[in-house]
Amino acid sequence: MYAVIETGGKQLKVEVGSVIYTEKLDVEAGAAYTFDKVVAVNAEGMKVGTPYVDGATVTCKVEKQGKEKKIVIFKYKAKKGSTRRKQGHRQPYTKLVVESIDLK
Repeated sequence: MYAVIETGGKQLKVEVGSVIYTEKLDVEAGAAYTFDKVVAVNAEGMKVGTPYVDGATVTCKVEKQGKEKKIVIFKYKAKKGSTRRKQGHRQPYTKLVVESIDLK
């Protein structure tokens, strides 16, 4: 049994017990979080929503909040000596463990 959920502008395929990383959610570590935007569910046949499946929810446990590894952004214009810029960025994320997929 699996489901496709929508979060942070992305769609993720999840199964019970799987670990997923999403865009940062405003939830404390150790708390439960429920996704209502379920695009599709595969349980005794495939159910696809228009746009979401009615009554379907995915419940997850928040394991931790964190930041990804730093990426370096370097912008410059060719043949111009003074237009160089170096910048770093760390994207925040939320680590979740899927506990249940419910379909009413």
